[in-house]
Amino acid sequence: MVGNPSSVHTYGRIARAQIENARELVADTIGADPGRLVFTSGGTEANNLAITGTDRKIQLVSDIEHDSVLAASPKALRIPVDQTGIVNPSALDEILTRQNSPALVSVMLANNETGVIQPVAEITTVAHSHNALVHCDAVQALGKLPVDMAALGVDLMTVSAHKIGGPKGIGALAIHSRTEIGAQLVGGGQESRRRAGTENVSGAVGFAETCVEINKNQDEIDRILYLRNRFEKQLISEVPDIEIHGRGNPRLVNTSCVRLVGMPAEIQIIALDLAGVAVSAGAACSSGKVASSHVLTAMGVEPIAADESIRVSLGWATTEKEIEHATNAWLALYNQIQNKSGRTAA
Repeated sequence: MVGNPSSVHTYGRIARAQIENARELVADTIGADPGRLVFTSGGTEANNLAITGTDRKIQLVSDIEHDSVLAASPKALRIPVDQTGIVNPSALDEILTRQNSPALVSVMLANNETGVIQPVAEITTVAHSHNALVHCDAVQALGKLPVDMAALGVDLMTVSAHKIGGPKGIGALAIHSRTEIGAQLVGGGQESRRRAGTENVSGAVGFAETCVEINKNQDEIDRILYLRNRFEKQLISEVPDIEIHGRGNPRLVNTSCVRLVGMPAEIQIIALDLAGVAVSAGAACSSGKVASSHVLTAMGVEPIAADESIRVSLGWATTEKEIEHATNAWLALYNQIQNKSGRTAA
């Protein structure tokens, strides 16, 4: 992988072949056209390219999108979600009806904080009836449920390697044949002039190899779902006032957004970290800050409840023993609160 894919010598041609083989594997995994899949530095860049690269001046984004979408479209109209965290296609239809020119709509496939899966195919049908383009951030969903760009009918789709156990620093934007985008990074003809800069060959190859592996992982998905359900059921059985946000909806198998009443998220994170359990509050992309979740706020969760909520994510390497340890650590924290308040733990 020492050659530059843009070079015509032997090593360059080998690198070019590796890039194009990786492109085909990633595209095949998500039901996209390999000739219209652009490798990027990750999901954030791919989201920015999708949002800023089209010619649509009117943009609509859901209230629960990743910060890389929200920040790329600061003047966008917001599509509300209901109290369970689902984007309402009827609300989208009403907003689009009031617009006087075609728009770009961005709705993620599954939320990164609650795991709630969105009705993207239905949203796409509504958007296309108004001649709107649809971008879907599928970063969180890839590897945990089937991701098929063609079946969803979207015009632009973002994916990233590190969320499926691949290398960090590589992602991709898939572009439908009916859609064109302008480059953000210019100064070279790479990626069909959609993204200038020497390609990350090793990253692309690693991304592709990980895609090959996730296509074999149904047993792992079932195992992770079992572990998450075990974790939640034990907490529910022992903590009467526990809240699991979005629990009534279809969710990703590895995600649980839990509220411990009376204990700020920051204290939970510190206490669990000391116990060897790594959790987060809100998105992991907040540069280490513990801030109120805009996702929970959009769902109508009261500020105090949002500030007492943490996100627990299971990985491919998570074991039953680790889930038991995490559950016991969380319950120990809960019992500590009960004892301090003078109440008897359930």
